[in-house]
Amino acid sequence: MTSLRHNTDKEPRDAYLDTARDCILDVGWRRTTLTEVARRAGVSRMTIYRSWADMQQLLADLMTREWGTVVAASLAEEDADAPTVDRLVGDILTTIRRLRDNELFVRIVELDPELLLPYLLSRRGRSQDGILELTVRAVRDGQAEGTVRAGNPDAMARAMLLAAHGFVLSSHTMVDDDVSGAELDAELALALGRSLAP
Repeated sequence: MTSLRHNTDKEPRDAYLDTARDCILDVGWRRTTLTEVARRAGVSRMTIYRSWADMQQLLADLMTREWGTVVAASLAEEDADAPTVDRLVGDILTTIRRLRDNELFVRIVELDPELLLPYLLSRRGRSQDGILELTVRAVRDGQAEGTVRAGNPDAMARAMLLAAHGFVLSSHTMVDDDVSGAELDAELALALGRSLAP
């Protein structure tokens, strides 16, 4: 899979997103305002309002950047010599683990889980579309090699993303004395690998 990266020119806009991220980690999204972001960034409110009309827009940009960074870091760990299916499944599992451990993601889930609901119940976000694009490309590559079964790559990628959603958000509810998180992840890897096999 090729890299999913956000624009990292480190312009003032990135610094403002960094500041917003720190605010959300400190007090949660509900208590973070554009005014507070401006104050912490040492700029006027109008400077922030020129980039984002409200916190929802700022949060969407922050999440796109954050999740893109998570995916890029996962892809950087992949074994370029591994078979296509193994790389794809490994990328998905690594991304799931990184998201579950990401401090911004954890903070949102703990304090403001409703922020994620639109992306689970109503529409896809930019990050999900980026992940789908990478996954479709990997599926097509595998099909061209003959290592991935025939089928609609878009449907296959979307099914894998839906499975990943559950493992990112809910796997902890299935972990107890009888089943470990590592065992669940291994089952997902097995299911994904078999679903792709010719």
